[in-house]
Amino acid sequence: MATMPEKDDELVDVGAREGYEHLEQAYILEYLRSQGLTLEQVRAMPKEQAKEIMRTASLYASTQMSVVEARAHLVEELHGGPRSL
Repeated sequence: MATMPEKDDELVDVGAREGYEHLEQAYILEYLRSQGLTLEQVRAMPKEQAKEIMRTASLYASTQMSVVEARAHLVEELHGGPRSL
């Protein structure tokens, strides 16, 4: 499960390697917002309740990341495979 940043503004991209982590965290925040929640509200919840919400948010983020990856592979296939370096 992804770790929760201290604040929303901590979701800063600090390099290409961490780009996917940044995207995953953004999807987690998107899920929380869709449930009418913020990270601060989740942190204020009882531990087990917060854990369950974050587990569901992480599952949502993983699903969205799979969609992104599948689309990237499709684009590569449509354009003749991955670019050579």
